[in-house]
Amino acid sequence: MLAEDNPRDVELTLEALSEHNLANKVVAVRDGVEVLEFLRYEGRFKHRTRENPAVLLLDIKMPRMNGIELLQTIRKDPALKFLPVVILTSSREESDLVKSYELGANAFVVKPVDFSQFIDVIKQIGVFWALINELPPEL
Repeated sequence: MLAEDNPRDVELTLEALSEHNLANKVVAVRDGVEVLEFLRYEGRFKHRTRENPAVLLLDIKMPRMNGIELLQTIRKDPALKFLPVVILTSSREESDLVKSYELGANAFVVKPVDFSQFIDVIKQIGVFWALINELPPEL
């Protein structure tokens, strides 16, 4: 799952993941409120398949509910507290990094500015979380 409001970054991320046949499993949403609706099977997502994503790629700078607020909400929810969350952001603020880990982020990745480096980072994230990492059973 990709929570990102920048359409260019969404497009690049999907392109990178498609090289490993992972893009067909990606749901992209525009803001933190939509993420919660997806994860809680609400609104337009109320009829989706009952399963959590392998990983949530979460940008800090999102409208309606930013990534830090969303991460805090996710970690307080018993049904979502073990969901892997990777902060994927342009922020280089140390306070964002510290706060993300304090709230239970599984990783903090600063988006590379260079196109080819960005694609490579996304591929590595996708392969690790979708193919290598072993998820806990859903509660």
